[in-house]
Amino acid sequence: MPDVVDPYAACYYSVLGISKQATDCEIRGAYRKMALKWHPDRWINDPKLAMEAKTRFQQVQEAYSVLSNKGKRTIYDAGLFGLIGDDDDEGFVDFMQEMILMAQTESPKEYTLEDLERLLMDMMEGHSNEGTAKSEFQAASPTKKIRIK
Repeated sequence: MPDVVDPYAACYYSVLGISKQATDCEIRGAYRKMALKWHPDRWINDPKLAMEAKTRFQQVQEAYSVLSNKGKRTIYDAGLFGLIGDDDDEGFVDFMQEMILMAQTESPKEYTLEDLERLLMDMMEGHSNEGTAKSEFQAASPTKKIRIK
């Protein structure tokens, strides 16, 4: 008789029965194994377990959809997966993956408030249609330097 699992408490790695260091091939194999095991059609003759099988099968599918996508897996491993909506915004996934990669590769650096403001303005100018327009925030730069750690 299968164990009852809380569908919202399970880690995607444990749902598939793999380690965090699993390769793409291992993830795919574990998915196939668990999808066959928990497919609702296999449990149709046992009404008591049919609902649990459906829930587990959905968990297996969700775990595979995240862990088989390198960007989503990176975000999941960083503990930020809850920030992604149901629409699977690939642009946001790419952005988060790039930010995580930068955080892992760059040495820690202290930024002044002016540095952070400059970085923000550069990002805003790069994404606006009016790249030549000056922001009202550029004129009001602080005179006191604050170290942000």
